[in-house]
Amino acid sequence: QIQLVESGGGLVQPGGSLRLACAASGFTFSSYTMSWYRQAPGKERELVASIGSGGRTINYVDSVKGRFAISRDNAKNTVALQMNSLKPEDTAVYYCTAVRGSTRGWGQGTQVTVSS
Repeated sequence: QIQLVESGGGLVQPGGSLRLACAASGFTFSSYTMSWYRQAPGKERELVASIGSGGRTINYVDSVKGRFAISRDNAKNTVALQMNSLKPEDTAVYYCTAVRGSTRGWGQGTQVTVSS
């Protein structure tokens, strides 16, 4: 059973940084594509960044390119999202997901609030 636990969210001022982490268990982590999604109030959930099982294939939504960086450690079963130059529009609940074929799991989410 896929289990994902996010951490690292919080309140940060515009221009600040946060690092989200996701601890995975219950599945073969190194075989799954890992992604971060976010959902802001009143908006649909959107894909923020994804990283392939080997860590070589990485994609970002245009709005975070150059500011966010996704990484994974297959030895520790973790995936991280480094977020720099944060903007108020980055405010959302951020979710970690694992996917392989038709199998997908979600974490419970962590709140990120960017406000002065």
